[in-house]
Amino acid sequence: MNRIQSCFAKTRAEGRGAYVAYLTMGAPTLEKSFAAVETVLAEGADILELGIPFSDPVADGAVIRQAAMRALENGVTLADVLRGVPALRSRHPNVPIVIFTYYNVIYKYGTARFAADAAEAGADAALVVDLPLEERAELLDVLRPKGLTLIPLVTPTTGLDRVAASAEGMEDAFLYAVTVKGVTGQRASLPPELASRLEAIKRITSVPVVAGFGIKTPEEGAKIAEHCDGFVIGSALVQRFMNEG
Repeated sequence: MNRIQSCFAKTRAEGRGAYVAYLTMGAPTLEKSFAAVETVLAEGADILELGIPFSDPVADGAVIRQAAMRALENGVTLADVLRGVPALRSRHPNVPIVIFTYYNVIYKYGTARFAADAAEAGADAALVVDLPLEERAELLDVLRPKGLTLIPLVTPTTGLDRVAASAEGMEDAFLYAVTVKGVTGQRASLPPELASRLEAIKRITSVPVVAGFGIKTPEEGAKIAEHCDGFVIGSALVQRFMNEG
């Protein structure tokens, strides 16, 4: 059982959803973003998503785009973030760490090199926003031998047959279910059909299902997690720490 599986076993035993926290690393600075990681863990986050800055983050809204630009202006790279992970891992040996990025970043770095370096640093998985189901094997096949996995992502327009295909064989991961059409960012409200959509996904897979995009607070996330296995808070955290920076 890997850290991700152990985490969901723990949260299920406690009768609650897992809290997944996303932060754009390098914004406002790399040092401050790693300090923010410690803060969200102290506040109850169960799983970390460390966002790698990218110049064309097509899935992200204004807050994360601005944070990514700040990080890039600071010269922060994938290698810089990975160099900071071993110290984080030593302080938090059981917390799952997901490297959240776009495929161009990993491709340029080198897929085999990424798998080796991420594993050595102490990461558990990669979430690659723009890597489609049909092409994920080229990355998954180098991650798995290093003890890493890949987090599949599905959207509100993904048919249930494709959801099932995305989840197939991913029992060592979790399924990231995007809650809204469009990009990341806080919303005044989430779709009224979200609960039924999450429950429909749960019926077709045993892989943990985590809802993300538009969730502002742990309290809001906990309500959503009544219909799935966890929730992601991203833009609200990024905005908070950017303001503090």
